[in-house]
Amino acid sequence: MSSLVANTVGTAAALCSMTSFAPQIAKIWRDRDAAEVSLAMYLVTVTGFVLWSGYGLIVRSWPVTVSNLVCLGMSAAVLVLKWRFSRRA
Repeated sequence: MSSLVANTVGTAAALCSMTSFAPQIAKIWRDRDAAEVSLAMYLVTVTGFVLWSGYGLIVRSWPVTVSNLVCLGMSAAVLVLKWRFSRRA
């Protein structure tokens, strides 16, 4: 497989992963409700992104590192919103 094809697939995958959290964040913010968000799932997701970011740093793959850091930030934002709106209840 050519590196152009690999980079294109990798870029598309990274963009999908990074933008996948946007609808969840928007819904939580709009509704001011995160009751339906699974805390356990997002804790595991955040842990996974921390580990993938560490892996990217270890193997010196900046695309892996940066895309996972962005995903980490967005999934952490979901956790923060869950905590924030759960405290109101």
